[in-house]
Amino acid sequence: MKKMLYFIIIVSFLDTFVQLPIITPYAIGMGATYTFAGIIVAVYSLTNMLGNIIGGHWIDQFGRKRILIYGMFSITFILLLYPVVQTGEALLVIRVLHGLAGGVLIPAAFAYVGDVTSTGNRAKPMAYTGAAIGGAAIIGPAIGGVMAARSKIEYVFIFVAILFSISVYLVIRYIPESFKQKERSRMNIREFMPLLKSKTLMQASLAAFALMISNGTLAFALPLKVAELGLKSDTTGILLSVFGIIALIVFLTKLNRIFSLFNPLSLILNGLVLVGISLFTLHFIQAQWQGFLIMAVYGLGFALIFPSMNQMVADAVKQHDRGKAYGIFYAFFSLGVVAGSSISGFISDRYGIPFIISACIMLACSGVLLQMNQMKKPI
Repeated sequence: MKKMLYFIIIVSFLDTFVQLPIITPYAIGMGATYTFAGIIVAVYSLTNMLGNIIGGHWIDQFGRKRILIYGMFSITFILLLYPVVQTGEALLVIRVLHGLAGGVLIPAAFAYVGDVTSTGNRAKPMAYTGAAIGGAAIIGPAIGGVMAARSKIEYVFIFVAILFSISVYLVIRYIPESFKQKERSRMNIREFMPLLKSKTLMQASLAAFALMISNGTLAFALPLKVAELGLKSDTTGILLSVFGIIALIVFLTKLNRIFSLFNPLSLILNGLVLVGISLFTLHFIQAQWQGFLIMAVYGLGFALIFPSMNQMVADAVKQHDRGKAYGIFYAFFSLGVVAGSSISGFISDRYGIPFIISACIMLACSGVLLQMNQMKKPI
């Protein structure tokens, strides 16, 4: 069952990563301006946040399996709409629907993982989920770029739709329900208030927000840095692959024992410091080999953070609140994606130092996490 869940997580994140190199040119090809194309790209993450929150409630109300099936079936249908749209405005509507449907998948999958693992044995499973996401991050852009270059962009959407249809079958056939809430009620914002008071959940959510700001900074500013150094454009993809490969090594080898040996918060703090140092030094690199070394450090920081914060979420709440908790957590995740690229664009226009500002944000978040850890629990 766990192996099936890891496959579902790969496909779910592949849906996002495979579109990174193609969605902007696809929008521009339909006549969208650069500004409107940017809105089309960003609206997915914005509506994804709403899907995270609403989906989190449904996951606890109707069970993990049903919401996972509905979400994947909806995305399969939505992906098949991409090839038939003819205008930028229609594409914007599709992206809104795509973000909403995608917002329920990841909280449901991680709630499943939390349900089928015990409190003292979640470290390795969470490391494997990180490996699944790291794998999707490495192969997704490559698949999207290669398929778009060798055939029509539309075939990329059809390919991912096929993967989701296979995933629907696998969930129906092989994954049993892990939790079913007998008492059903309408969604009420008050259900989330006790969770927002959970120090552990808020620490994990802040870590997710910070990590995604760093990713957004890399996505926006690294291509500019590569161009500034006079390197080929494909160097950006290679540098990003380095951090993904290093993270996979940590997730899949005996190095993943560190997640059982050390406190998750301490791993997150060390990871944020490594990410901050790597971002700060990226501003000053003058050669390609320096970029490889720094991205390896970034990959190590990423590897320390990702499984640890997911483990904190799973441990922070009871089973009947796990869907809502992951909904809140991944809402911060999505917010960080939007904030990272937006802040980097603004800082680049005004001051030209996006890496340095992002590094300062990482260190500031580390300080806030330490301060939160010293706070007493609310009565």
